Amino acid sequence: MPAEPPVASPATLADAYALIQREPHTPIAGGTDLMVRITGELGSIPERIVDLARLDDLRGISLERSAVAIGALSSYTDIRRSAICREHLPALVEAAATVGAAQIQNRGTLGGNIANASPAGDTLPVLIAMDAAIVVGSVRGERTIPADDFWTGYRTTALAPDELILRIRVPLVPGRETRFRKVGTRRAQAISKVVAAVSWRDHGRSSGWTQVRVAYGSMAPTPIRVRQVEAILEGAHPTPETADKAAAMLAATLQPIDDVRSTADYRRMVAARVLHRILRDAGGW
Repeated sequence: MPAEPPVASPATLADAYALIQREPHTPIAGGTDLMVRITGELGSIPERIVDLARLDDLRGISLERSAVAIGALSSYTDIRRSAICREHLPALVEAAATVGAAQIQNRGTLGGNIANASPAGDTLPVLIAMDAAIVVGSVRGERTIPADDFWTGYRTTALAPDELILRIRVPLVPGRETRFRKVGTRRAQAISKVVAAVSWRDHGRSSGWTQVRVAYGSMAPTPIRVRQVEAILEGAHPTPETADKAAAMLAATLQPIDDVRSTADYRRMVAARVLHRILRDAGGW
């Protein structure tokens, strides 16, 4: 084994806060990326690790006034099995079902996907499209960070060194629709080449869509919103003409990454086709 950093397993959130305040620790939840972390393949090798698995305060999925609250240690399987998520957040359930295989879904957590900050994280565009907020905490108290502001660079976040992700709040917006699409090498156990989420409120024929969000992953160092496309769709209807215009704007706007999984040209073309398909499906044509 390349490295064996010491692992602490606090029993309470207060203990975890005190631990990471004293000296830097790399938190793990399900630990599904731990082996690649200690080989140094994902940046520097952690000096110390704090295992959050015993912190039951960070588990659970509940309705919280006008939002769904998801504990950071909720696994993808928890999300898939949650009646609350299936009713109110079906796009997030769909995204959770695309992550790895059953073993990864049983161990991996939503908080881990967020903190890992991979631009290919399957749930991240969904959280952005749904205007989710990340609630974080430390000995200094709690604060809330909009998902759109959380990822600040490649595998970096707005978390302070002494903060932990506590829960994710997804507002329940009447009439909101959210659609998710992932393109990978295979139908399962594949890192995304293109991952997209689009959300909107549909007010019918009289006024068209409002509060449109278009988010993509695997395109840039972070998951992104494409505001130029949102501007085209805001107030519009999902007609063939609107779909053509939005897809053309997306292709003209995106400057995708080029890596071992896919070329930039492929990502640009597929991202535009995915958007076109989502709009076609929404319009029923």
